[in-house]
Amino acid sequence: MTKGGDMEKHFYVYILLNKLHTVSYIGVTSSLQKRLWQHHEKIVESFTQKYRINKLVYFETYDTPLEAIAREKQLKRWSRSKKIVLIKTINPTFRDLSEDWR
Repeated sequence: MTKGGDMEKHFYVYILLNKLHTVSYIGVTSSLQKRLWQHHEKIVESFTQKYRINKLVYFETYDTPLEAIAREKQLKRWSRSKKIVLIKTINPTFRDLSEDWR
């Protein structure tokens, strides 16, 4: 908690997959639930909308935007197989981690 009782702000790096797990997307946001809602509702015409990528399979939390952006850039450089291994460390069945948020 910060002074005044406000919640601390966090930043998230997240990985989305399409239904067949063939196309992925890595992003950064300060509001994971809001951002996932935007992906599901196709609010913005984008890569994720075009390829129907909206299944949250992995995320990490950071205290600063710079940390989150650095991690996003790192993950984007990884091979697909390395990303899959990372996802499986916390989500071996590729369950949509946001399904309870809707």
